[in-house]
Amino acid sequence: MQLRQKVIFLAIAPLIVALCAIALFVRQQAIALAHEQHATIQQAYLASKQAELRHYVDLASHSIAHLTASGRNDPATLAEAKRILQSLSFGDDGYFFVYDMDGRNLMHPRQPELVGRDLWNLHDRFGAPTIQNIVAVAKQGGGLVRYNWVKPSTNKSAPKLGYVVPVPQWGWIMGSGLYLDDVQAALDQVDAQQSRNIETTMWWIAGLAILATLVIGGAGLALNISESRVADMKLKALAQRVVDSQEQERARLSRDLHDGISQWLVSIKLQIEAGIIRMKGTPDQQRQAHASFERTAEELNKVLGEVRRISHDLRPTLLDDLGLAAALDHLAEEFSQHSGMPVTFDVTGDAEHLPQTVGTVLFRIAQEALTNIERHAGAHHIDLALHAGDGRVLLTIADDGAGFDAEGVATHPQRGIGLRNMMERLDAIGGHLDIASSAAGTTVCASVELET
Repeated sequence: MQLRQKVIFLAIAPLIVALCAIALFVRQQAIALAHEQHATIQQAYLASKQAELRHYVDLASHSIAHLTASGRNDPATLAEAKRILQSLSFGDDGYFFVYDMDGRNLMHPRQPELVGRDLWNLHDRFGAPTIQNIVAVAKQGGGLVRYNWVKPSTNKSAPKLGYVVPVPQWGWIMGSGLYLDDVQAALDQVDAQQSRNIETTMWWIAGLAILATLVIGGAGLALNISESRVADMKLKALAQRVVDSQEQERARLSRDLHDGISQWLVSIKLQIEAGIIRMKGTPDQQRQAHASFERTAEELNKVLGEVRRISHDLRPTLLDDLGLAAALDHLAEEFSQHSGMPVTFDVTGDAEHLPQTVGTVLFRIAQEALTNIERHAGAHHIDLALHAGDGRVLLTIADDGAGFDAEGVATHPQRGIGLRNMMERLDAIGGHLDIASSAAGTTVCASVELET
């Protein structure tokens, strides 16, 4: 892992840990708050139901108070009291019931089939003795009692909060109740809303964590890209300076070979020739000396030719004196002579005022391409073209050789040095190299955008 990546990781990791800790803390606090809210709402609902239930039972007691206060307990009076209580109702499932102290139902407006039945041993679905609990509360003077009973509107058992009072004049237990399933439904709705709020909060925290991670990662990536671009620019500038230094050194070496060694060898040659002329002696000595000097002169001529060839290869003077087009023309002609492969050179556009750096790079690419063709292509003909115009210069070298796998050769660690040299030279000046190769031949295109 690189240093920049480590820095980004060290920036993101604590942020994620902190956000996870915050999310866990917020979730715990939200759950605790939801429980407290649930308990508060439940308590408020139950308090409201209890007060409402007491009010209903008080109203029912007042409705038969004139009968209980009369002191009568004849069947007609009792029947009138039952009729009054049976006529009272509230809501869809609100009614009043009457039992005696032995658990026998005396009046039930919603379940008349229970009237007259002994329900003392009745238990709800949880096993609780329903009527026994009601009687016990009534014997203590009345009050609230919880039990489960069938809800008339749904015909299903539901939790119920009852309030019963004794009617001692007649030995009755009179009461009513409110079903609590609507309270539970309201609490379930509140709990569901709280769960949705907690989930939404968690998603917001997760979204912020992702956004913050992306921002930091993006900033790090942008920084890396910026730094990479700066490094690439520095590397290109360094490569360009290296290329410039190489060219300057080659030019210097060319001058040294031409102006130093060449002149010195010419001087030696002239001295030997003068010695041959002045050589006087016996005929045999003269013939031997003459032959020796002639061989020396011939060798010196070869040395001079080699020096000139090296000088030209290092940096042709035509490139500086007449420009890239003339240098490429001379290169094509010279290559045809020593390789035996005909090279056709064509130039279009204004190629005489190119920047010196561009001309040098393109000339070296042409040299490298021709050398590769001679060594590997087995071509019979080569087309060399130079086009300058529309703010760019294009050099094309095409042959009819065997072709090669350009991508495979360029990426091979021990091959493709020439191709990499071409690419690096062009990259240094902002150029681009395209290579198309097949069994029908290879085409190398080097293009450079010219600054206006």
